Amino acid sequence: MRKSNNPRSIAFQLILLFTLAAALLLACGLGIFYSIVIRHAFAEDNAVLADKLSAISTDLRENGPEVFAEELAAVRAGEHTPYWMRIIDPDGRTVAETLGMDRLIPIQIFPVAREPALALRNRKDYRSAAKLFSLVAFSENSNGHAYTLQVAQDRSSDEQVEKDFAFLFMVVLAGGVLASALIAIIVTRRGLRPLREMTQCLGRIGPNHLKEHIGSAAWPRELQPLTIAFDEMLKRLDDSFTRLSQFSADLAHELRTPIANMLGEAQVALTRDRTAAEYRETIESTVAECERLSRIVDNLLFVARVDAAREPITRKRFDARAAVEKIAAFYQAVADDHHVTISCSGHGQIYADPDLFERAVGNLLDNALRFTPEHGSIQIALSKHNTDFEVAVSDNGCGIAAEHLPRVFDRFYRAESSRGSDGAGLGLALVKSIVDLHGGSATIQSEVGRGTTVRLTFPLL
Repeated sequence: MRKSNNPRSIAFQLILLFTLAAALLLACGLGIFYSIVIRHAFAEDNAVLADKLSAISTDLRENGPEVFAEELAAVRAGEHTPYWMRIIDPDGRTVAETLGMDRLIPIQIFPVAREPALALRNRKDYRSAAKLFSLVAFSENSNGHAYTLQVAQDRSSDEQVEKDFAFLFMVVLAGGVLASALIAIIVTRRGLRPLREMTQCLGRIGPNHLKEHIGSAAWPRELQPLTIAFDEMLKRLDDSFTRLSQFSADLAHELRTPIANMLGEAQVALTRDRTAAEYRETIESTVAECERLSRIVDNLLFVARVDAAREPITRKRFDARAAVEKIAAFYQAVADDHHVTISCSGHGQIYADPDLFERAVGNLLDNALRFTPEHGSIQIALSKHNTDFEVAVSDNGCGIAAEHLPRVFDRFYRAESSRGSDGAGLGLALVKSIVDLHGGSATIQSEVGRGTTVRLTFPLL
C-alpha cells in the first residue's frame, strides 16, 4: 500500500482527536445516565407490580373472586387500563377477565402460576398489538378453592419513554460532538497561531539576513526550545557562509598566484627567442608551480572528502614511537640544513590509520620547521591516557599572537602573510580534518617569541 504524499496537518489531527475524545466521554456519560434511568424505571415498575399482586392476593383471599368479576366487568371497551387480569377456577375455566383480554393475551401465553411471593421472579414480557406487557401468574386460595390469577402490566408508556429518551440521547450526543468539533477548531486555530506567526517570521529570513534572530522571549514556552535551536542554526549558517566566502576568496588568491607566475614567465619567454637553458628554466619554474597547484588541489580534495565523511579509514594498533621516529628521520635532512634538532619522548600503542597518522604528524613537523629559527629545537611527546593517546609537537619558534589562535585550523588562514608565503595555509586544516576523522581533537597553544605546541588526541577505541 502506498503512503499518502499529503500528510494530515497537525490542526486536523488535533481537531479530530479532541472531537473523538469529547464524543467518547459524552457517549460514556450519557450511556451511564441512560442505563441508570432505565434501570430505575424498570425497578419502579416491578415494585408497583409487586404491590399490585399483594393487593390482589389479599382481596381474593378475603373477598373471593366475585369482587374482581364486578370490577373487571365495569371496564369499558377501549378504555386504557394499566393492568389486565384474568381469574381461572380450579377446573381451568375463566371466571372473569378484562374485556378483550382473551384476544390480546391468551391464557397459554402466561408463565406457570406460582405462589404470590415467587410470581414476580417468573415474570415474562410479551408484545401484542403494538403493546408491551409484563406477564405474571400466581395461585391463591379463596373459600377453600385454589384460583389462578393472571396479571398483565401494560408497560407500553414506559417503552415509549425509553425510546424518547434514546432519541434525546442521540440528539444530545450529536449536538455535543458538533459543539466539541467547533470548540476544537477555535482552540486549535488559536493555539497554532504562534506557529503561523513564526512561519511568517522565518519566511523573511534570507541569505542576506542570517544575522537576524527570532528570539525566544515572545513565544510560548513550548516553542522557545525551537526558537533557540533555530537561532543557533542561523548562527552556524552565518558562520559557515562567512567561512565559505572567506574560503572562496582565499582559494582564488592561492590559485591566482601560481597561475599568474606561470603566465608571466611564459609571456616573457615568448617575447623573443631564448636559449635552450632559458626555456628549460622557464619549464622547470612552471613545473614547480604546477606541483604547488597539485598539492593545493590534493589537500583540498582530502579535506572535502573528510568533511563529507567519504574518506576511507583503516585503523589498527601500532607502535607510535616507531612511527614518529620514522617521520622525524624523513625530515631530519631539512632540520640539519636549518640546524634544528628534533627529539622524541614517550611511547605507547596508538589506534589509528598509519598513513593518515604519518600525514598529520608530518604536516606538524613541516610547519614547525618553517617557523623555527636556526639552532632551535622541536620536541615530539607521546603520552597515553585513560581514553585517548596524545601526540604533542612543540617548537621554540616565533609563536602566534593570541588573536590568531581561534582561526589557525581554518583553511588558507595564515597569521602573517609574509611568514606563510611558502605554504598555502592548509597544513593545520588538514591535520584537524585527520584528527576529526578519527573522532579525536586538535588544540594549539602559542606565545609570541616563545614557541608553539600543537596537541593531537586519538581515541584508544
